[in-house]
Amino acid sequence: MADDILATLETVIRARRTGDPASSYVAKLTARGRAKIAQKLGEEAVEAAIAAVQDDRAGVTGEAADLIFHLLVLLADMDLSLDDVRAELARREGVSGIEEKASRKES
Repeated sequence: MADDILATLETVIRARRTGDPASSYVAKLTARGRAKIAQKLGEEAVEAAIAAVQDDRAGVTGEAADLIFHLLVLLADMDLSLDDVRAELARREGVSGIEEKASRKES
């Protein structure tokens, strides 16, 4: 396995965003706009949930890969990165999930 396949994938996605939509799925999806990217992300999340309910481990693995891929496309479209997500996760480290969720409602 690569040292950090997610970092590699993030770099590839960013490079392909401005490519030819006829030869790059990332470019095609990007050209269709953020709403379409978000729709695809949602579809993959639902498919992962369905596979989980069906106790389909291989299905969840595949759908999780699709979900992460589409999330990276969305992050790139919004000029965000995995480092931004890592920083947010680090900020939350040691904070109860219940407390963290409650703090978002107050803001």
